[in-house]
Parts: sequence; C-alpha cells; structure tokens
Amino acid sequence: MSNQPLSPVAFTSHSLYRNGLLLAALSLISLRLLNAQTVLVDITPDHAVNRFVPRESLGSGVDRIPVEAIDKDFTKPVLNQAFAAGWQPVTYRQNTDLAVEAWHWNPEGTWSDPTGKGYFTGSTSSTKFIRYSFGYALPHRGVTRNDGTGNTGYSRLTDGDESTYWKSNPYLTSHFTGESDALHPQWVILDLASETAVDTLKIVWAEPYAKNYLVQYWSGTSLGSGLGAGTDPIHAPKRGVWNTFSQGEIINGTGGTALLHLTQIPATVRYIRVLMTQSSNTCDDHGASDIRNCAGYAIRELYLGNTSSDGAFHDVLRHTADQEQTATFSSSVDPWHTPDSHVNNKEAQVGFDLFFQSGLTQGLPAMVPIAMLYSTPEDAAAEVRYLEGHKYPISSIEMGEEADGQYMQPEDYAALYLQYATALRKVDPNLKLGGPSFQGANQDIEVWPDAQGKTSWLGRFLDYLKQHGRMQDLQFFSFEHYPYDPCHISWASLYEEPGLIGHIMKVWRDDGLQPDLPVYLTESNLSSSTSETYMDIFGGLWLADYIGSYLSTGGNQVYYFHYLPLAIEHGCNDSPGTFGMFKVSADNQIEQPLSQFFASQMINREWLQHDGGMHTLFPAVADLDDGAGHSIVTAYAVERPDGEWSVMLINKDQHSSHKLNLVFQNQQRGGESYFFSGQVHEATFGRDQYHWKTPQHDFNAHQPLAADTPSPGGSADPDGPISSRNFEADKATRYELPAASIVVLRGKFTSR
Repeated sequence: MSNQPLSPVAFTSHSLYRNGLLLAALSLISLRLLNAQTVLVDITPDHAVNRFVPRESLGSGVDRIPVEAIDKDFTKPVLNQAFAAGWQPVTYRQNTDLAVEAWHWNPEGTWSDPTGKGYFTGSTSSTKFIRYSFGYALPHRGVTRNDGTGNTGYSRLTDGDESTYWKSNPYLTSHFTGESDALHPQWVILDLASETAVDTLKIVWAEPYAKNYLVQYWSGTSLGSGLGAGTDPIHAPKRGVWNTFSQGEIINGTGGTALLHLTQIPATVRYIRVLMTQSSNTCDDHGASDIRNCAGYAIRELYLGNTSSDGAFHDVLRHTADQEQTATFSSSVDPWHTPDSHVNNKEAQVGFDLFFQSGLTQGLPAMVPIAMLYSTPEDAAAEVRYLEGHKYPISSIEMGEEADGQYMQPEDYAALYLQYATALRKVDPNLKLGGPSFQGANQDIEVWPDAQGKTSWLGRFLDYLKQHGRMQDLQFFSFEHYPYDPCHISWASLYEEPGLIGHIMKVWRDDGLQPDLPVYLTESNLSSSTSETYMDIFGGLWLADYIGSYLSTGGNQVYYFHYLPLAIEHGCNDSPGTFGMFKVSADNQIEQPLSQFFASQMINREWLQHDGGMHTLFPAVADLDDGAGHSIVTAYAVERPDGEWSVMLINKDQHSSHKLNLVFQNQQRGGESYFFSGQVHEATFGRDQYHWKTPQHDFNAHQPLAADTPSPGGSADPDGPISSRNFEADKATRYELPAASIVVLRGKFTSR
C-alpha cells in the first residue's frame, strides 16, 4: 500500500514517547545550545508515525453549490487558481442526504410507477451531458429540522394537513432486511419545546399502520423536576431514559384514528416517542403494485394534549406547514417522491460529466458518493454503471453521508449499507466501499442503549457487520472534522487542535475499528458555520496544524473543504465568512486568495514534495509553552522522496516571534544528534505576508428580509505571497518563527 500508517498501539506508544522526548534528549545536546528554545525531531526509523504519498492522501472536496457558481468555477482560469493550492485527489460531497431529499444524479431516468412517480432510478445509457443534478424534497418527511436541513422544510406529522403523511423507509422492513421488524423499530418524537402537562395522544394513522407500539416519555437526569425534565434525547441519549406511559403499550392496534389515554394524572413532559415494532403491512395510497408501498409505518397527523372531565380532547400542539410547527423527529423517511416534489433550482450537485471532464480531478481517481439514506439500491447501482461505463476513474465509494446527523440508528444504517453493498458488488465486485461519513464531532457518537447497554454508534454498526459476516464490505472508515463550536472560537482554540484530532482518532479505534482498516477524513474545516475566523490568519494556522496532527495519528487520507470558490455568506455574529480559499465578488469572480489558500500551499508545495512518492513522517516536539502547558509551537517533520528533510513549524504566539534550534536525533544510534548543514530553504507565511481587515456594519433594528444579503465584507492587505529564501545553515543556526506564522524549513543534515 502507498500509505502505511503504524498501528494504533504503536502510535500511542510514540505519542507517549514524544511527551518525554525533549527532556531526555536535552542532556545529550551541548549546553551552549540551551540559551535558545529547541525543536527536537526523532528520526529513529522504528519511531516513524506515518508513510504517505501526497497525490493519494491530501485532497479536497466539492459540495452542492449555487448553479451560477458552477458555471463560473468550472472554467480553466478558476480551476488553475484552485490547483495552485496543491490539493490533489477530489472527493465529491453528497448533500441531499443532509437535506432529506432524493438525489437525481442523472436528470434522466425511470420511475417505479408507470404513471411517472415513486422511486427514481437514473439512466445508465443517457447521452445528454450531465452538468447539474438536483435533490427532490421528500413528501413523506417526518422531521422538522435536523443537523443537515437547517431551518428549511417541515414535518408532515404536525403540518395540519391529514391528507399528507410521514412514512418510514421500506428498506428497513423484514421484506428487505430478512430480519424481524422488531430488530429495526421505527419511531417518531414530539418536542414540546418546554415541559407541558399532558395525558392524551391522538394518532391519525395512514397505511401501513403500527399494530404493536409503545408511547413513551423522556426522563432526563439533570435539569428540572418533571417526568420529561432533563437533557435532549437526540443529542444527549445517555443522560436520560425512555419510559412507557402506564397505558402506553398498544398490542394489535387497528389503525385509523387512535385516541390514547396515556395516564390517569397528567404528566409533565417535553419529549414523547412513539416506538413501532410491528407493521400492518397494508398498502398506502400509492397502490399495492409495489411492495415498498406496503412496508413500514405511516402517520397522517399527531395531536397531544389532555382530556377534560366532559370527555373533550384539548390539543396543545402547533400544526403548521413550516418551521414554527411543533417539532418532530423521525427514524427514517420513505424516499418515494414525484416530479412535482420541490426542487431548489438555485443550487445543484455538480453533474458527473462536468465533474470528471472539466479537469477538476486532474486525471486522478476520485472518491464518489452514493445517496443511501433517501434513495434505493437500484439507483446506486445505476450510478456506478454510468460512471464505469464512461470510464471515469473512481478510487472509492462513500456510502451515504452524515447518517448520525439524520438521527439514524446504527443498525438501520448497517442494514441499508449491506443492501447497497450487495447491489454495488453485482456491478463491480472490486469496488472499495466505506462510510459512514460521520459529521464533525470531537467525542464518540452515542445513541440510546441497546439490550446490552451499548451506546457507541460506531461500535454497534461494526457489531452488526460482524454478526452478518460482512466486515469485508467495510474497506475504509470515514468521518468529517469540524472541531470548533460555531461562534465560540478564540485564539486559544488553536492550542486544542492536536489534542482534538488525536482524541477522536483514538475513540474510533477504541470503538472497534480494525488496526489495518484505512481511516479517511473526507471533509474538514474549522467549524460547521463560517465566520471571519476562516479568512483571518487564524484559519491558515489552524489548517497547517490540523493536517500535520491528523497525519501524525496515522490517518490515511484527508480532504480539505471547500476546493472551489464559494461566495461570502453570513457567518457567526453576522460576520462575513466562506468555506473556500478565495474571496469572490457578487458575480462569483475570484478577487483574492485567503489565508487557507496560502496555508494549503505551505503544506502541499513547501512542506511536502507535491509530485513526489513516499513521505515518512516522524515525531517532533518543541519546548515552548505558554506557562499553562499549551504548546506554542508545533512541529511536523517528514523525510521526502527527494532526500530532503522538511519541518513544518506553526507558531501560535500571536504577538511574539521565537528563535529556536532544530535538532534531529536517532535513538538507534545512541541518541546521536544531527543538524541542517549547507543550504536550507525557508518558506514563511505570517502577518507580514497576510493581514485580514474587517468590514464595518451599520445597525439595523428591523432590516427587511429582501435586504438581508451578505456583506461583501473585508479584504486582505497584504495578501501574500509566501516569503521564501535560501541560506547556509549549520548546527549553530537558530531559526526565527515570526509571530502567528507557519514556517517550513527544508534541507539535509550532517551528524554532530
């Protein structure tokens, strides 16, 4: 393999070694060196922490973007400016799974229902050039909002219209899983927004309805005193339990309108769950000709409140077809839809033909996704047939995106994963498949405990694959990295990144990933929301530190987000921000590169040999801290295939420069020390090369919605380029790191 990280056990021992490395080694260094700070690189061959080839391991991603941006971005001048950043392989990000939409990767295709609706399968033989592809909003949606939709769309469970309904994904039923439906219970949750006294639930069932189900309330463990008090069951599933109401167990239900008196005395609750375990398997109003119309569960409307002494029911929910409705969550959604389903024509996924033929991929194999949460195995298989039929080079297939952000349970994702893997293997048994593309998280993804009390999402997903003898179908593990809480980033946050990425990589391994399973970080940037922090020098320093830290954990592939220019958008605290590397004008023309563009060049074109082969990464540590144990300088050292040693240094001290010694040491040779000798190349990116100037905004007490457009906001001056020089060095040379800077030093060394 071209990328050969050490095992997690070996890496852990190396991490512990690094912490004590400097203290032990300083005794071997001449006392005259101690009047300056020191960076020590451990070049002991057995202590290497990673081996990688940049053209295979360091890439960038392309997401759904405005149509007009696609038209401007996919031109040779713009692409050449993006290529200058040095990222190489590309990952195609799949956004419709986040938005509860069905992706028509090919606008041409066939519908499952001959009348032209139902489940859509893209054409494998169409000859029309695919420039754009769109997502179709699902009419049987059951979630008001989640970690992907933002504040758009609405649930059919509380929309005030009993002609619409939520329906679960039929692919999670026994007909498709081969397992009892009780092993994949489906659920809907009501969030009352605050604790409310209730005793009666009214469910207006559609077809198919639940025969066996439980009505439950959430009791948390921290806040308040009511039965429903405490933490959010979606985002804090271990900090509470679901309790079934005293009269909340329903056996042999008959559908229709069910008025359920849950308790004799009103209970004060916030969250209510209906947990469904056996379906009637009766067919919905789409007809009996397709088994998918007769599998799962469907609810037209939910009502919750109290029954007064005269027997009248009093509903407390808000029923409206927008975000102001009483919020609901659902376990899954049926991907059935129609050509009339809402489509946002202003934004598009890049068409596959444009993606591969524009030159964006630079001829390298690309990671491509299949939509899995709201699609069908047949459509995924058709997508791969189309790509391979057009000879488009594929490195791997990512199976769905951010299932955790859609609140999908691990067993449900696993059941879909195996069905889709089976369909894809029939097209090409040599495909490299993986997932689940977790959304950015710094801690383990947790869910409600299973029968064994296990709460780790990843651990349970892996257990499911093992129990079904299908671990061979997971050929890489993928996740995203957005480490900082939106709008809560300070300069001190820079100190956290090496620990954050190191911790989450250890968490994944502790959850049960095999030591030799490749780990891909398929999307990453500072935070899930933009701000000026991205465009300030902070964003560049973070990026360099993050890439070095991730590779030091033994990671195999990493993708920066976003490769192509994106417009300035409203960010945290209403500051302008962008995920891209460039500031663009209102008509999507590049105006200037931003800090992360220059940081990308420092990583890909200065630190690494851009077109080179195998690089070997060694541990490095600096003895500079802020007095509170935070490393002011972090260092990442590689032996390049051209024979040079290259050290990337990040000075996080925003006000002070630091001079330091650079020492290389080989423990296998008795701790012999080495120093750069002869010509050294130095590249620097810091405040002397780049400074972001913030814009000023007027206060508006009641700004009209139509006027709520992003400010063009701010500019960089100076705006590069990277400063570089060559000079002669020896063991007495001290290297200066300007305040808030990235410095790369390259050269060869001789023994002391």
